[in-house]
Amino acid sequence: MGEEYLRRTAITRPKLTPEQERLLDETLADWKRACNVASRVGWAADETRRRRLQELTYHGLGEETRLGSEHRILAAHQAAAALSGVKQTEALDEQYETSCPTFTADTMKHDARTMTLFDDETVSLATVDQRVRCELALPDDEDGYQRQYLDDDSWELTESTLTKRDGDYYLHLGFRKPKPTGLAERRDDTEDRTVLGVDLGIVNLAVTSTARFESGRELRHRHEEFERIRGSLQQTGTESAHRVIQRISGREERYTRDVLHRVANGIVDEAVEHDCEYIAFEDLSHIQNRAPPAKQFHEWAHRRLVDYVEYRADALGISVVFVSPAGTSRRCPECGHTDERNRSDRSTFRCVDCGTTGNADYIAAKNVGLRYVRRGLQSSRRTGDGRLALKSGTVKPSRGFTPSD
Repeated sequence: MGEEYLRRTAITRPKLTPEQERLLDETLADWKRACNVASRVGWAADETRRRRLQELTYHGLGEETRLGSEHRILAAHQAAAALSGVKQTEALDEQYETSCPTFTADTMKHDARTMTLFDDETVSLATVDQRVRCELALPDDEDGYQRQYLDDDSWELTESTLTKRDGDYYLHLGFRKPKPTGLAERRDDTEDRTVLGVDLGIVNLAVTSTARFESGRELRHRHEEFERIRGSLQQTGTESAHRVIQRISGREERYTRDVLHRVANGIVDEAVEHDCEYIAFEDLSHIQNRAPPAKQFHEWAHRRLVDYVEYRADALGISVVFVSPAGTSRRCPECGHTDERNRSDRSTFRCVDCGTTGNADYIAAKNVGLRYVRRGLQSSRRTGDGRLALKSGTVKPSRGFTPSD
């Protein structure tokens, strides 16, 4: 059974006294130390199971840190999740050199035992010493988006994250509630499902099988400009230059986030317009941050874009699914012939067998969607035929093209 809950995150800031901030700083330092200790133990023991790693590290974390019992458990689970991700990467691509995960980010997990949210808009957080209780910095009016989760009893508080950024603490409060009745059942019913295929790239940030093109040229240009300015300021090396770097980094983050939200909304709107129950992407879990910086940026942007699509699609009852990326840019969607020569350059596809031509990214988007359609046809639980959404209709692997009404 798939995920049965809608999940949302509300971001706010705790109003801390200097003493409370000091306690959280010490707790955060011990949290990172605990995650790294558990990670090294799990790496040495080749252990990725949460409960087993918890058993292996619980007492040792109590000796090496001042964390309470629940935070030690959460740290072990965090390390287990990171180790499991490394193992999945190894299974997908043996050529990637993996290493023991390390934790350096100023981010710490909280659950119902380490954090309590009160009706008076205050929060209590466990630390290495005593719990701290403080107000939340919420909008004065009742229109702040956080209140739709804080004031609605149908949303249940779940695991949340405390993050320190630019000297300030932020709480990413996690909420969940059951999905609407019948939504989960519809996801399990594969009869006549319609799939939207999406290809992610650099020149075109995203292309759908319905021929929606989202250009990535401006995003790439702005990132290169930010990098050029950052490099010049880093060479200066002054405190003033450092402050400017922080300021422009925040500006780039906001710009990139806005672009990715717009593209994600466009993809989901395309799925809704064409009555798609599924949006298919290439599996990005094999990507590692060992590429050149420019490529790292686009890989990060692709991950963030997929997250945004999942977030919005989930609320509409549309499933986001993933397929293997192998051959999607070289396979002919008409005759099935796969050949490196089919893609002679970045933008052009021409099948050397049947002569089919087209934009290479659009061909790849169709192949991504068709791969998930074929997966359904091969499933023993199949109750109907899947189909790929195109601009003017749908296509089934065995029955060809059907124009829209």
